[in-house]
Amino acid sequence: MDLGIAGRTALIVGGSGLIGRAVAAALIREDVRVVLAARSADRLEAAAADLAAEVGTITMDTRDTASVTAAVGRVITAEGAVDILVNAAAPPARTLDPAKDQDPAQVLDAFDAKTVGYLRVVDAVLPFMRKAGFGRIVNISGQNAFLSHSVTGAVRNAAVIVASKALADSVAGTGVTVNVVNPGLVTATPNPSPQAGAPGDSTPEQVAALVTFLASAQAAAISGESLAVGHRVLGVQ
Repeated sequence: MDLGIAGRTALIVGGSGLIGRAVAAALIREDVRVVLAARSADRLEAAAADLAAEVGTITMDTRDTASVTAAVGRVITAEGAVDILVNAAAPPARTLDPAKDQDPAQVLDAFDAKTVGYLRVVDAVLPFMRKAGFGRIVNISGQNAFLSHSVTGAVRNAAVIVASKALADSVAGTGVTVNVVNPGLVTATPNPSPQAGAPGDSTPEQVAALVTFLASAQAAAISGESLAVGHRVLGVQ
């Protein structure tokens, strides 16, 4: 299937991470020009080398509005557009302190690092997409949004889903779409049998496949959706 995005430019924020690299590889196969963004220049260089393709890199701290604005401006100047935005930059769930799960300071920090960080990037990119009449925004959240075992995880992921739906509604009819992808555990060796009350596993490539389709021209009628990768929480409607 021709996804209709050859020649487009994608900005992958969190491009040095596991999911970001897989999304980059999938988009490169569709002849999309890819720019990877992350805080660490060293990790960006390593990711670009692993991809064995010509990709752009730019440092960006999603907690810092000035950093985001400057980085997006440099990408627009260099590439002429950001047609596809994938937000995948957030501390992994395993880095959250279970002993502080209900600590307001940790919850607020995680919310800022993920949800607000995503919104900072969207706010910088969206005016250019609206002007161009085309844009695909895909935010990576997680199935922790549907689970109650972690206050911090549920808050930050559910907030991404709610904010993305509101953003999608705000740009309806402009040619810009906003969707959310919710992985469970992402691993190179997924367990084929999901456990009751838990999401199923998926590979980075499986997550990337869905992100790539949502970025396509064919997905123009899909916006405001929150889609699971890995069996959605087993035993829960």
